[in-house]
Amino acid sequence: MGIESFSKEVFGNLTGLKVLHLNRNAMQTLDVDLLENLTNLQYLDVRNTPLSCNCPNSELQNWTKNNQRVQFIYLYNLTCPDVKGSNFYNFDTHVCSDFGVYWFASTYIVTLLVTLLPLLYIKLYWKFKYGYYVFCSWFGEQWRRLREEEEKCTYDAFISYNSADEEWVMEQLLPNLEGSGFRLCLHHRDFEPGRNIVDNIVAAVYNSRKTVCVVSHNFLRSEWCSLEIQLASYRLFDEMQDVLLLVFLEYIHERQLSAYHRMRKVMLKKTYLQWPGPDCTDPVKSQELFWKQLKRALRSSNSRCQDEEQMEENVQNGQRKGEARAEEREYFMNQAQMDDEPYYLMP
Repeated sequence: MGIESFSKEVFGNLTGLKVLHLNRNAMQTLDVDLLENLTNLQYLDVRNTPLSCNCPNSELQNWTKNNQRVQFIYLYNLTCPDVKGSNFYNFDTHVCSDFGVYWFASTYIVTLLVTLLPLLYIKLYWKFKYGYYVFCSWFGEQWRRLREEEEKCTYDAFISYNSADEEWVMEQLLPNLEGSGFRLCLHHRDFEPGRNIVDNIVAAVYNSRKTVCVVSHNFLRSEWCSLEIQLASYRLFDEMQDVLLLVFLEYIHERQLSAYHRMRKVMLKKTYLQWPGPDCTDPVKSQELFWKQLKRALRSSNSRCQDEEQMEENVQNGQRKGEARAEEREYFMNQAQMDDEPYYLMP
């Protein structure tokens, strides 16, 4: 039968070996590292040895072709016992890959994604969602610039409301605002027929100077109304454009707004309007004041957020200068008391 396998230690100290006869043995594989340790080897004979033509011998095949020091006797006559009609020197080794490397790389990538995706979902969910909708709209309408300048806006305000509150919008809001010259965008009247509803919403928000959200319990339960206020609040907080106005048709407890963190953030940052209810002592005057405040808000500039920040910065700078002057004056007063000669402070 012959030798089926042997370890590296068999030829460990035979560094002077020049000719190695392994013919007529039963081994199917041969370790290349064993041959590399034989530094003076010149001839290798493996005739009549059933070396298999598979992946374990792919390194041996490559070694026999590229090694210039050792002559592989009758290499081109050595056939594959497991593949008829195939020779050892040219059997296909392309299928022999190091799957361990690919497995490690794929496992590493999957682990990294599993770790990062929840964090990205928490931190960037709304931005990704907004970006997706904006991209869909831009892809379908490349020639339209959604972010127009304030003076080029098609409408003064986009009215976001639930269909259950349409009666109040048509009977109260529409006559008072459009009667005063404001151009309003209403979804049932001004949305482009046949166009994707998301594209219509994005275009309405960006083609209007302001977005007026008519908030009610029905509004909070509407998915489309939620999308509209998300887009407007993104312009408010991320683009620093004062475009969002909240009008509450009915009293809503703060606990009911806990799930709408964007709306609560707007309420903390900006003053919102409350429609006078039936229990109001003087509904006529209250409604007149309501419309006056709403019209004034619609006429205000969209750069108000930046103006407020600049104003706060100026106030802080003024406070710092005032404190510096007070410290300087106190210093000179102390010096005047310590010296004999009088000092006169200019106001």
